Amino acid sequence: MGLARNRVLERHATPLLEAVARKHRADGQVHRLFEAIHYAAQTWDRPRRVIIKAEHLVGDKSNPRFVVTNLPGDPQELYEGVYCQRGDMENRIKEQQLQLFADRTSCHRFVANQFRVLLAAAAYVLVEHIRRTALVGTELERAAVGTIRLKLFKIGALVVRSARRILVRMASAYAWPELFQQVARRLSEPRPMLTSGP
Repeated sequence: MGLARNRVLERHATPLLEAVARKHRADGQVHRLFEAIHYAAQTWDRPRRVIIKAEHLVGDKSNPRFVVTNLPGDPQELYEGVYCQRGDMENRIKEQQLQLFADRTSCHRFVANQFRVLLAAAAYVLVEHIRRTALVGTELERAAVGTIRLKLFKIGALVVRSARRILVRMASAYAWPELFQQVARRLSEPRPMLTSGP
């Protein structure tokens, strides 16, 4: 968990912050150092492991962070590989809630609300599949769900079906027709089936 800074933690971080500040002054680049200490707040029943991240950013700005953990391992790997990844996972949940409306659970019946959340989860899986397969190498490869929704799904078009084909006629003002065509082409390509076992 992230830990709010205080005078004791800042005192422990001072040597690291001074070291990254010296490196920054030498080359103007961002520098980071990590260290683990044992620390106990007054309300804690025992000391716990705290990871200190000392970072100096461009613009001559110090950026210390503190994380308390009970996990063993290298402080940098725990901070970047576990703590930051957990934060990224929270961003994905937030995307689903805010950009695919999973937070719209205003019905008085539980089943209806549960179904709405299920639809939002299914929509997220669909968008993530498109991002992972059809958007690779495009400007939307790392785009948020809301951006993908706005540029690829939430568009006005006339769909014309005939016996042989389906035509999607977009407005001439649509800004990303090439991207849309590329995504549609990639999604229509046959993919190898996954088989399990011999």
